Amino acid sequence: MLKKILFVAGGIIIFISGTFIYGLTSNLQTVTLQEAMRQRGLTEIRNPEIVIIRNQYLLRLYSDSVLVKEYRAVFGTNKGVKRRQNDRGTPVGEYLICRIDTVHRYESFIQLNYPNMEDLNSGLKDGILTQEEFNQLRFRYYYQECRADSSSRMTAVGIHGIGQLNFLFKNLPFVFNWTNGSAAVSNESIHELVSVVKKGTPVVIRSN
Repeated sequence: MLKKILFVAGGIIIFISGTFIYGLTSNLQTVTLQEAMRQRGLTEIRNPEIVIIRNQYLLRLYSDSVLVKEYRAVFGTNKGVKRRQNDRGTPVGEYLICRIDTVHRYESFIQLNYPNMEDLNSGLKDGILTQEEFNQLRFRYYYQECRADSSSRMTAVGIHGIGQLNFLFKNLPFVFNWTNGSAAVSNESIHELVSVVKKGTPVVIRSN
């Protein structure tokens, strides 16, 4: 009986080790942003744009509409579209970068001007937002751009890194959604993105 338990445990350990090594090997083949730019004959990123495709777990970086590099991304644990705070869904729509925080628990945080007017109108129509909350968030959308607190039922979302568990999560050979609704990429990837995007950079989030 003990031999059987040890045999099964050993098999599990070998399987986990093998999948992790496979993921690590795959990541070693990933080119840097600088190399991707060189391959496309680019010396700088002009008019950057980010397009996120949820069901493909991809984040694409464009320069003047030219695809420069693709990043693996994961999202909220809720596969549905974000509707309210703490539902752990990832929104779908067109947004702008409104703030970049380089000191964050998840390495860096690129905040989006979520909710946009489409999100707000849907929230009001469906009773998720009160009229007062709608008015406050609409004012922020047009004048303050970034949400400054978490008092509303619409939470702040964006793009961030992994943080302390970067080495483990980035080398998984499979996708594992774990965020509160934001898009997460590796720490190395978020550093590359922060180096070329800015406030006002457009970000499109698509479901497919």
